[in-house]
Amino acid sequence: MIIQVRLFAMLRERAGTGTLELELGTGATVADAMRALSEREPLGGMLERMPVRMAVNRDYASAETVLSAQDELALIPPVSGGSPALDTRAHAQPVHVRVSSEPLSLDRLSRAVADSCAGAVVIFQGVTREVQRLDYEAYTEMAQERIEAILHDCIGVHRLSAAAAEHRVGSVALGEPSVIVAVSAPHRGEAFAGAREAIDRIKAEAPIWKREHASCEGGRGTYS
Repeated sequence: MIIQVRLFAMLRERAGTGTLELELGTGATVADAMRALSEREPLGGMLERMPVRMAVNRDYASAETVLSAQDELALIPPVSGGSPALDTRAHAQPVHVRVSSEPLSLDRLSRAVADSCAGAVVIFQGVTREVQRLDYEAYTEMAQERIEAILHDCIGVHRLSAAAAEHRVGSVALGEPSVIVAVSAPHRGEAFAGAREAIDRIKAEAPIWKREHASCEGGRGTYS
């Protein structure tokens, strides 16, 4: 059977492509796929050194997960905040999520969480600093789904009225926001706690990578 493999950040650069096909026997697992990829150059050495997470059809998977023909296996390099245990509980409260190359808007996020029962709105804005620009790369479909799940969790845990998050991809210049998280809640304590958990988990769990460029001249940067 043939499965599709997606590569990101350092793995994509090393392989020279973001997608490739892998032929496996029927009933093969994620572990079988990883062994096959480890035997391929130039990925083999990097996969031995790098703690990579795997996702099948945009959901994090274990080595024992059984693959089917035409499944999409994504290799997720470490993101900037680490990769703690994930909880994918869903709730019914409203969320707004967008991962896009378009500029972010504080007003749009504020409107997205407006609620007549909310006495507090907290907005966090992450801004590019100290470098001329940051280039962001994302596994966009999975990043949006993961951020949505995180916001639903935060709504349930912190009793938020609503939550919203947007993240840029592509180049983000010095002083521009790369991520905005907004939440509303009946009280300020819940709003602050919910916003803090949301941004911390987005940085840790969403498959989004940033690359720093110290000058406007371009060239190779450093992933973090």
